[in-house]
Amino acid sequence: MSAAPGHTAIWGRAEQQDFRSRVRGCLLGGAIGDALGAGIEFDSLEAIREAHGADGVTDLVPAYGRRGAVTDDTQMTLFTMDGLIRAQVRRDTGAWHPPTDVHRAYLRWAATQHDWGPDERRKDDGWLAREEWLYSRREPGRACLTGLGDEVMGTLEAPKNRDSKGCGAVMRSAPFGLLVGWEPQLVFQLAVECAAQTHGHPTGYLAAGAFAVISHSLARGEVLDGAVQKALAHLATRPGHDETTDALKRALGAVRQGMPTPARVESLGEGWTAEEALAIGVYCALVAEDIRHGLLLAVNHGGDSDSTGAICGNLLGTLHGETALPPDWLVELEGRETILQLADDFAMEMTQGAALHGPAGSSPGWLARYPRA
Repeated sequence: MSAAPGHTAIWGRAEQQDFRSRVRGCLLGGAIGDALGAGIEFDSLEAIREAHGADGVTDLVPAYGRRGAVTDDTQMTLFTMDGLIRAQVRRDTGAWHPPTDVHRAYLRWAATQHDWGPDERRKDDGWLAREEWLYSRREPGRACLTGLGDEVMGTLEAPKNRDSKGCGAVMRSAPFGLLVGWEPQLVFQLAVECAAQTHGHPTGYLAAGAFAVISHSLARGEVLDGAVQKALAHLATRPGHDETTDALKRALGAVRQGMPTPARVESLGEGWTAEEALAIGVYCALVAEDIRHGLLLAVNHGGDSDSTGAICGNLLGTLHGETALPPDWLVELEGRETILQLADDFAMEMTQGAALHGPAGSSPGWLARYPRA
């Protein structure tokens, strides 16, 4: 990152409440979409219909021993947000390099994939890494595991997994878009830099940047179609953007082709690659009659159902806020208390961070949750 964006905005109470609702909606919506797809992500559409009826999945189905279980998509999204909060807190020290803080957060996630539980000796891990329920392997992508297999941080100049364009970087990138005080080009840049830590193919990291810019527009109260157009404009300036640009244009074209169907979703791909997952998530959000309809459309296809559901849920949750989410799915969602705590902490840091830490003094409780080290 070339420079830190300014923090001179003054938030009114109504603006803070709206922002918190969108942050909560983003995280919870993504987690619900993830949970809806978790039990069917490796099934064909035919197999889904055989198991769940002609309409496919219409409710949460068991995965990992329970209903409402989330996967690595939600896990990594939470650690993305944790890293962004830590970056803001560490800025007081004069250290300002958010990709490093996000990378450290991803390393904390990687520890949850091989450790039995939290290591109380690592005092600087912060509170999220001490949540025991996160210590569960939920089909993480190989590129995410290998990219974070050592402490060397991938960069755009020297990315990890140069040939990987799987969706593992896209599905964790919605929190970058919640940096509403940043300019879109900085949001895009941060997302691609952090994506290159595990996915080095241009499509792998540019799709993450496009998703972040779309989310950013929605968090600022813009409409989804305009948000996609803004992302296309940012993509056009980047080498290697063709696959991601073409996928988003196919998603926009599919909207004009008639009533949404699983076949139309599958015409955009299966979602295993970054551009396909983004296109499916965007398409389902664009045609959604409501959040329930959009999420069920996003998961009922033969492909990476949890990731496409998560992306669609992030978008719809950011667009409509938490109160639009189906309560019957929320009540069964794994980790809901943790997700809400993190969302509220992020919203508080972004709107009231100066009162929590700074030259004039810092809250010990906040620094215990988000250590500067």
